[in-house]
Amino acid sequence: MAKKTTPFEYAPAPESRSIVDIKPSYGLFINGDFVEGRGTSFKTISPSTEEVLAEIAEADEADVDVAVRAARRANDRVWSKMPGRERAKYLYRIARIIQERSRELAVLESIDNGKPIKESRDVDIPIVAAHFFYYAGWADKLEYAGRGNDPQPLGVAGQIIPWNFPLLMLAWKIAPALACGNTVVLKPAETTPLTALLFAEICQQADLPPGVVNIITGAGGTGQALVAHPGIDKVAFTGSTEVGKAIARTVAGTSKKVTLELGGKAANIVFDDAPLDQAVEGIVTGIFFNQGHVCCAGSRLLVQESVADELLTKLKRRMSTLRIGDPLDKNTDIGAINSAEQLARIRELSDIGEAEGAGRWSPACDLPATGFWFPPTLFTDVTQAHRIAREEIFGPVLSVLTFRTPAEAVEKANNTPYGLSAGVWTEKGSLILHMANQLRAGVVWANTFNKFDPTSPFGGFKESGYGREGGRHGLEAYLK
Repeated sequence: MAKKTTPFEYAPAPESRSIVDIKPSYGLFINGDFVEGRGTSFKTISPSTEEVLAEIAEADEADVDVAVRAARRANDRVWSKMPGRERAKYLYRIARIIQERSRELAVLESIDNGKPIKESRDVDIPIVAAHFFYYAGWADKLEYAGRGNDPQPLGVAGQIIPWNFPLLMLAWKIAPALACGNTVVLKPAETTPLTALLFAEICQQADLPPGVVNIITGAGGTGQALVAHPGIDKVAFTGSTEVGKAIARTVAGTSKKVTLELGGKAANIVFDDAPLDQAVEGIVTGIFFNQGHVCCAGSRLLVQESVADELLTKLKRRMSTLRIGDPLDKNTDIGAINSAEQLARIRELSDIGEAEGAGRWSPACDLPATGFWFPPTLFTDVTQAHRIAREEIFGPVLSVLTFRTPAEAVEKANNTPYGLSAGVWTEKGSLILHMANQLRAGVVWANTFNKFDPTSPFGGFKESGYGREGGRHGLEAYLK
């Protein structure tokens, strides 16, 4: 492989550089350098304008092999032998650089992903930095992680992340792996590779030893090659349940350790004593945050019958105030759908919901002429038999069901193959504890929704996967 220049021209003062000056082509990041890939290339486009942002190298099996071998050398010679307090310094340095370059990262994330800049700026990037700070603190305290007095790293981690939170999912994967002494080969989603490549430059800026972090870009074939590579000791995947099942079949019979964070169809449950105005804000956050591209989105709203009409009136009024448009406008609430493929799926399932008899409503809004857009949508008169109540839509679409008793709410909430998250809205603390104990979900929020913290574990049950990310629990997946 011939060495390639860094795709982001670094200047000592990030504020003086153009944060939207994207180079026309990008190589892979292997063994501390940007290099030309052996495979073909593909284009990444802006979801809001459909403009081509860059030409991205697609790693083939040979590229994957080179990356894994680089990670193995770095693991055996440097990283796993380095004292935890020294690894912590690198993680801390990365966290500080992320903070220093936060505006640049936020803008690039919104351009490449389509999400509103206020979400990238105020939610994603701060949590990214927080994860590296948090796991920097764990790097020299692993004997307290619950894996014995002398826990050891697994080796080389192959990590595959989705397109809905490109940089945040990267942090969820890389920070605990490095803290535990593992090295990493990470593949970002093919539609959102740019912030991962900028993170590679941040690794250079932090003087991270070559080979500790490797970024390979590509589509499903690249991911399959990474999962199947015999040099991988740990597979970490976030994405669809279908791909997660395929990964589980691939690693079956091997010694590879696996964590899977997959799909969801979360129930957001509102009782009649809940503060309805507060609940409405939580419902909006639960389903319309990040255009509904959230695996733990509150896509099923369960409302107690006695307050259903009042809540729906308030919810429709609130939805009418949501602003759809340019992701780089700080006043935008809902940005662009990530891809034409995802938009087609959202449209298909929404049309099916209407054809099956559910009442469809969206606020009046003008959608941009170019790009991938879908209005915030509400379905009423939904039953548990409707596909929109059972299948993950992964878009700004909310299905509303009603219930009469807590037992009925639990039954409906748990009537899903998924088990990633749930929300409960009530003023009764005893009811919150009762519901949290009954709901088969990895995360249960009380009088809030979609709140994340690096100290708290995240993961699901059933077809939502297994293993936990975040907190002390997130270390266990990278230690033996």
